[in-house]
Amino acid sequence: MCGIIGGFWQSRPAKLTDLVKNAIKKLKHRGPDADDYCVQHTHHGVLTLAHTRLAIIDLSDAGRQPMQSRDGRFVIVFNGEIYNYKELRHELKAAGHVFFTDTDTEVLLVSWIHWKTDCLQKLKGMFAFAVYDKFEEKLYCARDAFGIKPFFYFQNTGKFIFASEISALTELMDAKLQPDLQRCYDYLINGDYDSQENTFFKGIKHLLPGSSLFFDLKTQKLCQPSTWWTPATKEKKFSFQDATDLIRSSFLENVGLHLRSDVSLGAALSGGIDSSAVVCAMRYLEPEADIHTFSFIAKGSNVSEEKWIDQLNSHVNAISHKVIAATNELLEDLDNMIQAQGEPFGSTSIYAQYKVFQLARESGITVVLDGQGADELLAGYFGYPGHRLLSLLESGCFIRAMKFVKQWAKWPGRDIVHPWMWLGRILLPDVLYMAGRKISKKDFKPAWLNIERFIDAGVVFAEFRPSLKPEYKGRRVIEQLATSLRRRGLPALLRHEDRNSMHFSIESRVPFLTIGMADKLLSLPEHYLISDNGETKSIFRAAMRDIVPDIILNRRDKIGFATPENAWILQNTTKWRNLLKEAEAIDFINAQALLKEFDILVASGKLNQQIWRWINFVRWFQMFM
Repeated sequence: MCGIIGGFWQSRPAKLTDLVKNAIKKLKHRGPDADDYCVQHTHHGVLTLAHTRLAIIDLSDAGRQPMQSRDGRFVIVFNGEIYNYKELRHELKAAGHVFFTDTDTEVLLVSWIHWKTDCLQKLKGMFAFAVYDKFEEKLYCARDAFGIKPFFYFQNTGKFIFASEISALTELMDAKLQPDLQRCYDYLINGDYDSQENTFFKGIKHLLPGSSLFFDLKTQKLCQPSTWWTPATKEKKFSFQDATDLIRSSFLENVGLHLRSDVSLGAALSGGIDSSAVVCAMRYLEPEADIHTFSFIAKGSNVSEEKWIDQLNSHVNAISHKVIAATNELLEDLDNMIQAQGEPFGSTSIYAQYKVFQLARESGITVVLDGQGADELLAGYFGYPGHRLLSLLESGCFIRAMKFVKQWAKWPGRDIVHPWMWLGRILLPDVLYMAGRKISKKDFKPAWLNIERFIDAGVVFAEFRPSLKPEYKGRRVIEQLATSLRRRGLPALLRHEDRNSMHFSIESRVPFLTIGMADKLLSLPEHYLISDNGETKSIFRAAMRDIVPDIILNRRDKIGFATPENAWILQNTTKWRNLLKEAEAIDFINAQALLKEFDILVASGKLNQQIWRWINFVRWFQMFM
């Protein structure tokens, strides 16, 4: 796990070495064990590649980057892990290649040389990398299928630069940072972020999950990013038992690969099914190993998961580590957390995760396994009832649809009305949807925004609503899951995880997220994921029987690393309000109207996610803009 940096300039910048060294410093938390860079003078300009290393596999100096091929033609910088590197090395040796290190970096480089872009489909891991071909004078960049590892880039005339984080990227830019007003609007109004290539910084983009691009040094042209992976979603016929056996074996194989490490490992444990399955699989595969778990505890709150965490730790005989946080600690850590994230984010649950990774670092653990991504593969959360209802109706299963709604509503926190409301949200035309939002006081043009400023910038006052594609008729849950893997949903969660873990020099691994696992799950019949009785993750619960305790598998609620966000805000309203006064410096926010709205919500005691978005955004803007 590391940080990568690169740049090409048609005309060499003054003090290029200093610029690169400053960029490296911005990424030292991602790679505190070593760093290095190279400068390549070409016929058309100058190229630099840099790397900061967190040593995980082959801790010797053989793993230093940038790494060059033996013939000197190719140079790679790579952030991530290739878990099946041993298997790939064996295959490449059989093809005649010779290896000089035990690193997964060398395996990735040789895989690229041998298979070119076809190697991407063979990789089981998380990655963002760049390979420079000196002969062709091309720079090839790729990001893993799910976007677990970040890749930001910027281009203008005669320049192309990239980095693992925006803070490092900006060290190589000579342009003043400006906000992308469309992205700012999407976040403030719709809570939408990390769902497209544009970032909150105008001109800075991130390579989308499962995508790659070329930069040609001869022509200084950047090709349009291309998608190298999309999930397989065509339904395959499996009996429920056969599918259960397949998912069980695939998940155990995934966890086994993710346990490969030359440093200490632990697991993030929230008490839910996903993280519990990861921990129990670790114990199943390694009966004698020490297992360290790290958990956030919301003491005295109705979102506390402590009883479930204690039961699971007792079941696997884990070494439990717990962290508790209060509102004053959130205030103290706010700037560090915003600095770590680099861009605004959704809720204070990210703070719970931040504290968990901090605890892991303080406990001497370097690698942490996590259950992220399971909800987006297994129809978790509430089970996408609107989409499932639509699938049944499109398939002509009207009686079955009625029974599904009735059974779904019997679970905690649900009712018989919401599936129909969600169905209406999916089917409503944009005009009616916008009207409905306004009636429910979710206006696209609230008084606390200076709307004229957004109009001048050409901002679209709408919310992204994925279209219903005809090929997904009768499989609307699968369609939505496939969308959430690459657009709104999982990309934001993986960004939180990457920045929080790497802030503390922790490698976070997510064993649910492999191409094989995704393709298997999204090709199953929908009712294997969300059953006719409303059970979410139905196939996975069945697959984990005798590995995960029944008391966990039979849970009917969903919490995760939740925080008592409303209580935290209400306990310190004066400090939060003072922070919001800083909005006076933001020309597209009406600070007085925003403070008035804040006061109304606080007085009512009925807070919403909007308040955290205001707090988070205003402070981010002050720090970065």
